[in-house]
Amino acid sequence: MERRARFGVTLPQIKRSWEETRATATLVDSLGFDSLWACDHVYGVPLPSLPIFEAWSLLAAVAPLTERVQLGTLVTPPFFRNPAVLAKQIATIDHVSNGRTIAGLGSGWFEAEFRGYGCSFPPLRERMRALEESVQILRSLWTEEKTTFAGRHFSVKDAVCEPKPVRRPPILIGGGVERVLMGIAARHADIWNNLAVFQPALGAKIEALRTRCHEVGRDFDSLEISQQCVVVIEETMDAARASLEKAKKIYGGHMGSGLEEHGIWGAPDQVIDRIQRHRQLGCSLFVIEFFGRDTRIPARLFAEKVMPSF
Repeated sequence: MERRARFGVTLPQIKRSWEETRATATLVDSLGFDSLWACDHVYGVPLPSLPIFEAWSLLAAVAPLTERVQLGTLVTPPFFRNPAVLAKQIATIDHVSNGRTIAGLGSGWFEAEFRGYGCSFPPLRERMRALEESVQILRSLWTEEKTTFAGRHFSVKDAVCEPKPVRRPPILIGGGVERVLMGIAARHADIWNNLAVFQPALGAKIEALRTRCHEVGRDFDSLEISQQCVVVIEETMDAARASLEKAKKIYGGHMGSGLEEHGIWGAPDQVIDRIQRHRQLGCSLFVIEFFGRDTRIPARLFAEKVMPSF
């Protein structure tokens, strides 16, 4: 059975005020979106000097202001935080939100912020190992009475996480490394997220994930597919094309790779069509960064003209 489409929205977080973030969070919650997301960086992307709110603190602040949206990060890397302490943080926010957290996890990539904050930044293979250890510790602390774990990067002994989360938070693994990271997702994740930079290769990435699931004996259909994406939506195609040209210049290769050919943009009817193309590939969750200085405007248009079709 095909999963229903779900639409999440990234919070205004870089070069924005708390008032802007709060207003967007409450509006998105009222419009019927599925989830709110924060990027887990301590430096603004792509420049370290860009001001940015810390992700889990932001979600903790948003939790009591909202009623229905789920709250997650895209994505939390190892070495920013001890995974056992992170498990406790997320469990606390899960109680504040009455069971609405999602643990979005990945390997991390922005070396400057790790070095600048005195965090370890080993080669990618070791960051992958640390990611898998983090997932194992988080899940155990949320479900077991006590956790003892001795890994290459992280160790805990008779660790207790009480109170447990209201529900065991779904685990999202984000990234496009087809062998190692997708293997971790196949073994441990509830959701795999394709980063925006890999959006043009979504179909091939999904097939690679299917292969990893087969290798570990995982039912592929039990894993939800998510796509991080910029959405450019306007009332008319002419206005959308003008905004698209601006978006391509602003986002560049990090978020805007293949945006015109493979992204989600246009007037509402064209946006619906492009979402359907992603749906046909197997994607059911869309983590959207709306293009616009005030993202509430495109979010409202999307909720009114696009979401009813799904």
